[in-house]
Amino acid sequence: MMKLSWVWIVIAIAFLQLVTGFLDFNETELSLIEAYDYGVSKLNYNPLMVGLTLIASASAKGAVCLDGTLPGYHWHRGYGSGANNWLIHLEGGGWCNNVRTCVYRKKTRRGSSTYMEKQIPFTGILSDKADQNPDFFNWNRVKVRYCDGASFTGDTENKAAKLQFRGQRIWLAATEDLMSRGMRNAKQALLSGCSAGGLASILHCDEFRNMFPRTSKVKCLSDAGLFLDAVDVSGGRTLRSLYNGVVGLQGVQHNLPRICTIHRDPTSCFFPQNLISNIRTPLFILNAAYDSWQIQSSIAPPSADPHGYWHECRLNHAKCSASQMRFLQGFRIEMLNVIKGFSQSRENGLFINSCFAHCQTERQDTWFAANSPEIRNKAIAIAVGDWYFDRAGVKVIDCPYPCDKSCHNLVFK
Repeated sequence: MMKLSWVWIVIAIAFLQLVTGFLDFNETELSLIEAYDYGVSKLNYNPLMVGLTLIASASAKGAVCLDGTLPGYHWHRGYGSGANNWLIHLEGGGWCNNVRTCVYRKKTRRGSSTYMEKQIPFTGILSDKADQNPDFFNWNRVKVRYCDGASFTGDTENKAAKLQFRGQRIWLAATEDLMSRGMRNAKQALLSGCSAGGLASILHCDEFRNMFPRTSKVKCLSDAGLFLDAVDVSGGRTLRSLYNGVVGLQGVQHNLPRICTIHRDPTSCFFPQNLISNIRTPLFILNAAYDSWQIQSSIAPPSADPHGYWHECRLNHAKCSASQMRFLQGFRIEMLNVIKGFSQSRENGLFINSCFAHCQTERQDTWFAANSPEIRNKAIAIAVGDWYFDRAGVKVIDCPYPCDKSCHNLVFK
């Protein structure tokens, strides 16, 4: 009997390590990716540092972070020809799908403004330098901080755990505050976002468009937000399971596009592949065909790979076997199939490069630099600018790996 008890204890500990390992792995890799996002690289671009503004009016609206603190944003005022143009960039940072992970999150900058950096560097699409951000450098540029864990869409609470799931209210409080600070006069506006923020820019795209008069030029950009409802290496659906928890826990279903929810279950309507063809506002999708986050946390997470066969490949694509690379090529084909209908619209834009990357607008070296990633000799910043200003139609899809030598592939230790 004693031996049997010990067996169950060992099994329980192993299971706990597997579950917490998935969380820790996500947090660790996300932090590494964000280190790149914030412009921390070998090249010193001497970025502009922009202070955090807490939204004082948010509390009265119940628009608070997971722990009840005020939400916030970083804003650098536009000038000259960009004085009445606005770029709103939604921060990314994963999701929390159960009480345990959300309680953990509320003690970090992704769940509380108490832990947010008081200043952050504005690089890439947020840069104030014309030679680093040719089309948006003098616009009003805003980075809205992410502290709800459901891509700015939840609206409920868990009183027992002292958790506020108020992403939708944060979104509305931030945009209302910015409207009062001059955004209502915008002649041109672009809603962008990276990762979970890239998903949010899709979810809120038409809502954003409707905040402005028809005479304003309004478009949306999703960077690394095309999260696929894909099968993982064990044959399961890790990301669907995660999203199911997020949607159910945080009351997301009430804020999803009705054109989707009348036909599909709420979790399916949190996946962009079921949304993008019905968005009326011009949308640009920028995504790496071999998205680093999706490889690590959706396709081949430790929970789907208990024996660690994918461990080396997950961290460094150069260590993938031939069969593993075939699996990843299948993921790329799935992504291309998902965007077929979307790409038929003349107003939409597309840049799918065959890189192992995640979030390419925030990093200066991937957005616009001497050796930036390119497709057909066009850097990401130029492609987005050409599309936004209608200088050219942009729907470019890279040849499959390993043909693109311009990639800045992410490799993790």
